[in-house]
Amino acid sequence: MALDSYPASVTLRDGSTVVLTPLQPSCSGALLAFYRHLPEEDRLMLRDDVTTSDWAEGFLRKVETREIISLVAKAAGKVVGEATLYRTLHGWTRHVGEIRVTVAAAFRRKGLATALAAAQVKIATDLGIEKIIVQVVDNQLAARRTFEKLGFHKEAILPHHVMDVAGMKRDLIVLANDVSQIWAAMEAANQDYAPHLG
Repeated sequence: MALDSYPASVTLRDGSTVVLTPLQPSCSGALLAFYRHLPEEDRLMLRDDVTTSDWAEGFLRKVETREIISLVAKAAGKVVGEATLYRTLHGWTRHVGEIRVTVAAAFRRKGLATALAAAQVKIATDLGIEKIIVQVVDNQLAARRTFEKLGFHKEAILPHHVMDVAGMKRDLIVLANDVSQIWAAMEAANQDYAPHLG
C-alpha cells in the first residue's frame, strides 16, 4: 500500500529533522493549529477556509474515503507542513491527481516543500496516478521553482483568477507533468531531501 513506508524522517538543509506521517484523526487539532498560525496572506492564497472545525471534519472525511491523501510534517510534536494529494476515484479524470503543499514560515527554504512534494509524487505513483497538476499564484516564485525542479511545466494561465490580501488580482498558473517524468526529475535533482523510510 502507498502509505506502508510511513512514518518517514527527512533531514532538511539546515540539518534539522522532521517526520512525515499520514494524517490521523488524532492530528486534527494540531493541523488546525498549524493552519490558524499561518499569516493571513498565506491563508488567503488557499482555496478553503482552513481555520474552521467544519473544514477539518470534512477534510478528515475525505482522508477516510481515500479521496485525498494527506501527509503532515512534524517537528518537536508540532505540525510544520502539510501536503495533500487530491484525486477523483471515478470519472474521466481518475488518472489525474493534484498536489497542494503548505509549509510554516520558519521551515521554508530548507527543502521541506520539496520533500513533501516528492513524497506525494511517490504515493501518486504507487496509486497508479498518471498525471499530476499543481496551481500556484504568479507571485509564489519559490513554490513554482520547487515544482519546476521536479519537472513540472506551465500548462495554463488563468488571468486575474486570484485576489490577494490587498485586493490585487493575480494570475493563477497551472503546472503539470506526467508522473514518470516527475519521478525521473526528482531522482536527477536533489536526493538530499528524499524521505528516509523505516
